[in-house]
Amino acid sequence: MVQGFLVLLLCQLLGEAVVIYFDVPIPGAVVGMVLLLIGLIILGRVPEGLEKSSVGLLSVLPLLLVPAGVGLMDYFGVLSENWLAFLVVLFVSTLVTMLVVGVILKMVSQEKEVED
Repeated sequence: MVQGFLVLLLCQLLGEAVVIYFDVPIPGAVVGMVLLLIGLIILGRVPEGLEKSSVGLLSVLPLLLVPAGVGLMDYFGVLSENWLAFLVVLFVSTLVTMLVVGVILKMVSQEKEVED
């Protein structure tokens, strides 16, 4: 289990290093997750220690989101001044996500029908 946490932290560290080195405008944690995904695809399985660590973290995920919500309150003034723009962006991004998921689901279901 400790090895699983070490892998997660190492991926995040590598992600942060990539962001700093290449000056990429993406959070290091996101780059780290992509690196972890690539590693798992190459490996072809999820190691037991990594799985146990991940399940443990997922069980407390809501607690990990609380600091981000509290951090938003630091920018309450900005949010209150631009509430309409934020609302439009949230609506459009949700709509685009729903459309993309619908198209992918339709494609996958057609491929499954062809296989059967």
